[in-house]
Amino acid sequence: MSKRALAAALFLHALLCSPVQAESVQELQVLLKQGQFARVVERSDALLASKPRDVQLRFLKGVALAELNRNSDAIAVFQKLTEDYPDLPEPYNNLAVLYAQQKQYDKARAALETAIRTHPSYATAHENLGDIYARLASQAYDKALSLDSSNAAAQSKLSMIREIMSISPAKAIPQSPVAAPPTSLPARPAAPPPVAPPAPKPTPAVATAPATTASAIATKEEPKLAPKRALDTAEDSAHSSAAVTKVVQSWATAWSRKDVKGYLAHYARDFEPPKGQNRKTWEDERSQRLSKPGEIEVGIENLKIVGIDNNRATVKLRQNYRSANLSSSSGKTLVLIWQDGKWLIQQERVGN
Repeated sequence: MSKRALAAALFLHALLCSPVQAESVQELQVLLKQGQFARVVERSDALLASKPRDVQLRFLKGVALAELNRNSDAIAVFQKLTEDYPDLPEPYNNLAVLYAQQKQYDKARAALETAIRTHPSYATAHENLGDIYARLASQAYDKALSLDSSNAAAQSKLSMIREIMSISPAKAIPQSPVAAPPTSLPARPAAPPPVAPPAPKPTPAVATAPATTASAIATKEEPKLAPKRALDTAEDSAHSSAAVTKVVQSWATAWSRKDVKGYLAHYARDFEPPKGQNRKTWEDERSQRLSKPGEIEVGIENLKIVGIDNNRATVKLRQNYRSANLSSSSGKTLVLIWQDGKWLIQQERVGN
């Protein structure tokens, strides 16, 4: 065994044999699960005063900072971890999540490529890198079309990329990593003691997740199975959260494509138009807007189904709208009802 590998083994042994450290990590995990992110930062700072190089305490602090939307501080934590422990892939992955939220896709790509170089079998990083490539491709096709709006091939590719991104599950910075590190050393003798991969929040939807587009990416966890009747029929499956999410994503895709018929088909017969408009006036106005020349992009993030039963579902999300003349981001609440054998939007309100 090399001197570096021996040092890593001794460090790991000390880490595993420290009951105080294990209890501290477990305490912070509980606080994270309770959503007490400010308390996690405060408590981790106190613990790090005596153990400033502790990997897991620093990692947990970075996760809490990200949950508090203190992204610059979180980036600083994960960046320092990559400098101190360059063979650990998880800090690179979380850096990529934060960079992607800031639309710094080149930085996100570089971070994920480094994670893959350190751990080629790190599947999460490979998937996240694919999402980043999709965002970069979208930007490139947008640029091509701005230079040549008649480029049909670029338009077709851009539409395909947007559809892929519109159905990508939301992902986010993981909420709480596993308490204890693995008990075996990594295959490469030069690697420092590994930190257990974080256990992220499931898709709410990239995740308390910061995102439903490919601009927010993160790690995955095995689903927690709860006792529940198996889905016996197609109708049971249609009433699942996944089915409602798929309808909302389809609505955003039709809107982005300026598919007037497909877009309006997502609204129920008794849809309540805003500002007291009648249905025909509202449909005429929407048709005119979607028929105007120019590309638009509608993205959805932070999609959460806050209530669902056999005939009604309430969805909260953040809507990002971009065209040549307008760029906006706002919260939105959709109320969907089960009508004519499918989910349709009955109410659409700005704000959560």
